[in-house]
Amino acid sequence: MRVLIVAPGTRGDVAPMAGLGARLQADYGFDVAIAANPAQLALIESAGLEYRELAGDLGQLVNPAPPGQKPKPADLRRYMNELAGYMDLGAYGTLAAAQAGADVVLANSIAPYAFDVAEALNIPAMGVFLQPIEPSRAYAPVTLGTARNFTAAGNKLLGSLIAHGPAPYDKPTARIRRELGLADKSRRRSEAERRRRDSTILHGFSPAVVPRPKDWRNGLQMTGYWWPDVDAAWSPPSELEAFLADGPAPVFIGCGSTGAMGADFMLDVVERAGVRAVLQGVDGVSQRDAISIGPVPHEWLFPRVSAAVHHGGAGTTAAALRAGVPSVAVPIFTDQPFWAARIHALGAGPEPIAYKNLAPAGLARAIRQAQTTESYAENARGISRKLLAEDGVAPVAAAIERVAGTN
Repeated sequence: MRVLIVAPGTRGDVAPMAGLGARLQADYGFDVAIAANPAQLALIESAGLEYRELAGDLGQLVNPAPPGQKPKPADLRRYMNELAGYMDLGAYGTLAAAQAGADVVLANSIAPYAFDVAEALNIPAMGVFLQPIEPSRAYAPVTLGTARNFTAAGNKLLGSLIAHGPAPYDKPTARIRRELGLADKSRRRSEAERRRRDSTILHGFSPAVVPRPKDWRNGLQMTGYWWPDVDAAWSPPSELEAFLADGPAPVFIGCGSTGAMGADFMLDVVERAGVRAVLQGVDGVSQRDAISIGPVPHEWLFPRVSAAVHHGGAGTTAAALRAGVPSVAVPIFTDQPFWAARIHALGAGPEPIAYKNLAPAGLARAIRQAQTTESYAENARGISRKLLAEDGVAPVAAAIERVAGTN
């Protein structure tokens, strides 16, 4: 059976899908292709999966303002315009990818147009989401970029308003429906119909991290995490191995694809905190107490650090919890404040530092707190044991078989 995973976004959006696809292919015999941006080609092919192109690069659109500063209105307008163009490319790339052959389509949360393409080609489709975006009393909408609780009623109301409001992929979705000869139907109406049918949406995270909301419908399922694929040919740089062996376990500092902190900022934090550190997202640092690195698998690195400073992305948060290390979260936008708040609520790290309030002194204090508060490490290790006992792929394989058999 041919499975197409539609995964626009950054590396953090694609790596879990590559891990999921690799397991579906190796353990269940599916032929898996992933449609993603060219920047993710090597990641997908190293997992042994077929790559199908979605033009564009979301990583070029997510660079925030400098630490401690808010983005300007002009920056936000530019970002939304560029995001609309990115979604346009994604919609037409998804059509080409599905036309290349698929028996089942799995779409991430920023690819609603994949359902329209699947409808036109008479292919069953399911959601495979890394964030909880269904309106719920249990949490505020993740697209608001805040972890604030607006009360149960307020959370549900805001979630419903946002679900029924405009989104960057609305126009591309409408265009693709017209060009495919489908009935005129908005993205909002299509999503409402899928809710009424109780269509399946699989969520690649654990109830040990996010308790299942009581108001979720049956078709919304938590499977457990989909872990990135481990490249058997990868080995750590010798300089990194030597650094790790040359002293106490360092702190990891990195913000994924955002490039949110520069080298000078990071080194100032390292000096104030009095720690050794592995820095990701910057180049050219090779000092006694700090070293910069390129892409290094979190599943290899995080068990070797004493704490992880990161942006609270879904994948990085999961990797730190799986490794059983405390986190200092510095959320920037979208779902990151949600995951940052979950880390703190689980007792696996200090209170998050909003990126707009980020300063070297405050981050250094939080790092020292993460390293010296034993309960953070104890709680992180407890969650790790639960995550390692889960298999998030088996429920996906079962769901694929089910929807393929009923089409």
